[in-house]
Amino acid sequence: MSAREELIKKYAEDLKVKCGVTPNMDLLTKVVIGCGPSIYNADASTVAGTQHSEIDTVRKNFLIKKLGLPDGPDLEPAISTVLQKYGHSNKHKYRAVVYYLLTLHFKKESVYK
Repeated sequence: MSAREELIKKYAEDLKVKCGVTPNMDLLTKVVIGCGPSIYNADASTVAGTQHSEIDTVRKNFLIKKLGLPDGPDLEPAISTVLQKYGHSNKHKYRAVVYYLLTLHFKKESVYK
């Protein structure tokens, strides 16, 4: 099993156990591939939910650039909702899991077709 496949398995487990979501493995795989090499870097592979700069990065680089959403007041509350669903007590919030949940939240699965 490749390193990416092992990470996808880990992310799927987080979605099931920590978020209560049964993942669509095809979509999860595409989201992980979209994250690029950041999934292999310990710092870049996670989202620091308490840092405003990190929330801003998710908003600008993922929601606006990748998903094509217009910048507006509904973006940050959506990020907050997803982080809350992931669990504030979880120290390691994987970027791919957060992006997967945001993709579902905004019903933008078509971006990964």
